[in-house]
Amino acid sequence: MSSTIEAREKIVTAKKTIGANASWSLWARQTIAILRLELRKNFLTSRALLLYVLAGLPLVMLAVLGVFPPPSSEFQNFGELSIVYAAIYGGLILRTLVFFGCAWVFMNLFRGEVVDRSLHYYFLAPVRREVLVVGKYLSGLLTTILLFSVSTLGSLILLYFWRFPSQSAQYFFSGPGLGQALTYFGITLLACVGYGAVFLIIGLFFRNPIIPALLIYGWEWINFLLPPLLKKLSVIHYLHSLAPVPVSEGPFAVLAEPTPAWISVPSLFVFTLLVLALASLHIRRMEISYAID
Repeated sequence: MSSTIEAREKIVTAKKTIGANASWSLWARQTIAILRLELRKNFLTSRALLLYVLAGLPLVMLAVLGVFPPPSSEFQNFGELSIVYAAIYGGLILRTLVFFGCAWVFMNLFRGEVVDRSLHYYFLAPVRREVLVVGKYLSGLLTTILLFSVSTLGSLILLYFWRFPSQSAQYFFSGPGLGQALTYFGITLLACVGYGAVFLIIGLFFRNPIIPALLIYGWEWINFLLPPLLKKLSVIHYLHSLAPVPVSEGPFAVLAEPTPAWISVPSLFVFTLLVLALASLHIRRMEISYAID
């Protein structure tokens, strides 16, 4: 009798395991399907034009500077180029272009569907809404990482190799240049992860996401004026803590110790997971009303 009960329990356990495995397999396939569909939207629709402009701006700018170099000594001296690029990357690429690029992509993942009156098609499909959140977030993440990593590394190559090809080759292949390039790539990746989570949640919770996006942009820009505790309530603080070449933020900056990489990197990923969990809880109760949008 006991052996029969044990056998039944084993069968029930096996069925639950098979069912759980089948569910995970189904969710993975659905996530990949949503990812492919959203990638086509991100790259091939009219909304992608602004993204291409933002990602291509530093490449065009540095190409022009390569042809018409400014008279300042920083551009004439190979040893100063690392400081020049750090200023361009931190001030233009990271703070502005990656920020607004992520805002444009991630806020439109759901808000754009509401404006286009197409979100209900996803809601009518036999797909868990948590899977929809993950698939859309991954599509935005891959899109921004691809475009802005090309922008980051491409601008670095243009700055160095256009005017100093032989010195640059030695710097990158026999010196610290390659490590710095990989670090900048990693910072761009983390920026897309962190800002993507921020703007995904803004696009879900706000009918007009422009105002909160501008408020966050202002907060990120005044980060150098904030006391050390408030600095940690921004994405840019953790990204700047990872910069391979520190840049002075001016005489009015409030000094603070950079957060170590072993804290900065996990913090951004934990923050992202919490945001995705919050977004999943919200979208499960979300109802669509196109009439008020």
